[in-house]
Amino acid sequence: RAQLHKTYVIAETQDGIVLVDQHAAHERLVMEGMKEALARGNLASQVLLLPDIVDLPTDQYEAVLGEAEMLNRLGLQLEGFGQGSILVRGIPAILCDASASEIVQDIAEELCHLGGSTSLEDRINALIASLSCHGSVRAGRKLAPEEMNALLRQMEDTPAAGQCNHGRPTFITLSLLDLEKLFHRS
Repeated sequence: RAQLHKTYVIAETQDGIVLVDQHAAHERLVMEGMKEALARGNLASQVLLLPDIVDLPTDQYEAVLGEAEMLNRLGLQLEGFGQGSILVRGIPAILCDASASEIVQDIAEELCHLGGSTSLEDRINALIASLSCHGSVRAGRKLAPEEMNALLRQMEDTPAAGQCNHGRPTFITLSLLDLEKLFHRS
């Protein structure tokens, strides 16, 4: 029906309304898409026209290089480029509009936070969750009606679409009864 404050999509249901957090919902959709693509093989990578150089603290630099093979499977093509610098040659294709340096910085922080104590699957899932944030529609972006409808249709077809990658709800539902109670009509 509408977009509120360039952040929430409002949809009408048979018995009420649904308010959708556009960023949280799209982030979940992107993450599930990345997980599905990874299950079929490596994620496609978009080669950068001009490689990006990212300077990192030593611990983050070592963490990224230590997981370079796994990151390559996720579509992130990178290599060491001198002391503390990472040369980024490609990013996941699904994130083609995202900043390569921001992706690498976030991944580096995530890898240091995770440490070596988690399983490979847990690390991959955490990295996919972090990457998917970069490819998601941001709060504050005006959506066309077609984009809002596409978001809602994708949510219907996506497992676990009810919560974002961080555990927050992607939508809330208010029934007509709930609305009537709010307006003291029942």
